[in-house]
Amino acid sequence: MVYNSINFIVLFPLIFLLYYVIPARYGKARNLFLLVVSYLLYMQWKPVYALMLMGVTVVTYWAALRLNGTRRSRAVVTAGVLLALLPLVLFKYFNFINDSLSEALSLAGLHFQLPGLNWAVPIGISFFTFQALGYLWDVYYKRQEAERDFLTYALFVSFFPSILSGPINKASLVIPQLKALRPQYDRAKVTEGLRLILWGMFMKVVVADRVALYVDTVLPNYMYYSGISCFVASVCYTIQIYADFAGYSLMAIGVGKTLGFELTENFRRPYFAVSVTDFWHRWHISLSTWLKDYIYIPMGGSRCSRLRNYWNIFVTFLVSGVWHGANWTFIVWGCMHGICQIVEKMLNQQRCRYGMAGKTVKVIITFLVVNFAWIFFRMPTLGDACGVIARIFDLSHAHAVFMPTATDSALMALGVGMLFAKDFLDEFFPCRCRLLDNRRAVVRWSAAVVTLVLILLCGVFSADQFIYAKF
Repeated sequence: MVYNSINFIVLFPLIFLLYYVIPARYGKARNLFLLVVSYLLYMQWKPVYALMLMGVTVVTYWAALRLNGTRRSRAVVTAGVLLALLPLVLFKYFNFINDSLSEALSLAGLHFQLPGLNWAVPIGISFFTFQALGYLWDVYYKRQEAERDFLTYALFVSFFPSILSGPINKASLVIPQLKALRPQYDRAKVTEGLRLILWGMFMKVVVADRVALYVDTVLPNYMYYSGISCFVASVCYTIQIYADFAGYSLMAIGVGKTLGFELTENFRRPYFAVSVTDFWHRWHISLSTWLKDYIYIPMGGSRCSRLRNYWNIFVTFLVSGVWHGANWTFIVWGCMHGICQIVEKMLNQQRCRYGMAGKTVKVIITFLVVNFAWIFFRMPTLGDACGVIARIFDLSHAHAVFMPTATDSALMALGVGMLFAKDFLDEFFPCRCRLLDNRRAVVRWSAAVVTLVLILLCGVFSADQFIYAKF
């Protein structure tokens, strides 16, 4: 469900009311209702892709049950993983692998290419596939009991608040909540969920979609703009992708809370990180945790030689780049993050021990490094990414800065300023300035009304898809 759309405004209150009409003692009926809703909402995109979702669900459910007490557990988990990954590889990576192989063969004078597959990638396929694989590996490593109730497991994989763009939830967090007897109505959770939805909507339509107007004007046509305009656009994209993805995550977690569920925290003010290592403790936390648990640690983690540890870090973030998309730009982006973390580990610079001034310098340096890497993430080809970077360092037209209209500039500054102020206060003064969750009702309601008015007056309501939905 796209949270910044009319469909969400119309459908979610109806889902909310129907869910709470079902008595709490009928937990399975509630779960069945949520499962049907999740599949119907997923089928809005393209009904046939629900078969992929069901296929991954059935394969991992079956493989997990087979792991209980079998001597051929490694063969079972391998078969389950390969079958679950098959739709992801075919839909997302086949053309990329095919094109890369044909280009490599052409360098050797050989010309061979398989027919391309002309189909769209099922929405959210990377998210629900990784979530299902995490469950399967947890069962294999004896960290999770195999779930015998197919209804419960199918809802865990397809739960509609998080299927589009995460968070990638652990079975140990969500399945016990699905099986527990939930209260008829938890006012505190509903209120907290609505606050998260409100602020997430602000981040999406007032901040992300507003700065996107500048980004989408400059970066696709970078050759016609000055270096400083390209740099400003790259910073705007750094802000856009954070506000867009963190805004979605807040809304997903908020929707879950209104229905009585706790989902995984996904962001913790990542642009106040003092290193790239620290950045990944704050950015897309559910993915970085997944990569640590199922890639980094099984390879040996840090309990090995130094060189082996550096290799483990590099491979982990190579996988992160590949997960994000079938393009060399994502692979370079992932490798850059891996290399930065290796350098930080070699220099023992993962944390900050230099006081407030030193921390400020490290935050700025980390932000610039992350911003530089986002250029590769944003541009469609490596050539375009290098072209933007070359343009940024071209000082021949440094005085020419593209500026939008005064109104657009003011609204962009307002949104970014409010987001920065909130993150700054939450980072350094978490208990001193609370507005949306203040103890005083007057302050809470005033903050909520002001936020809602700003969303209505300053938001860009184009119902654009969230950036991470395509991954």
